[in-house]
Amino acid sequence: MSLSEFLYMGGYGLYVWGSFGVTALFMIMEPILVHRRRRAVLQRVSRIVRMKEVER
Repeated sequence: MSLSEFLYMGGYGLYVWGSFGVTALFMIMEPILVHRRRRAVLQRVSRIVRMKEVER
C-alpha cells in the first residue's frame, strides 16, 4: 500500500481527512475560547465588586 492509496482511502479520503481536520480545529479552538470567556467573566465580576465597594 502506498502513501497516496492510504490518503485516498478508497475514495473516502477527503471525507476522512476533512473530518480529522475539522475535529482538530475545534479541539484547538475550544481551550482558547474557554480561556477568553473565563477572563471576560472575571473582569465583569471584578467591575461589579468595585462598583459595590464604591457604593459603601
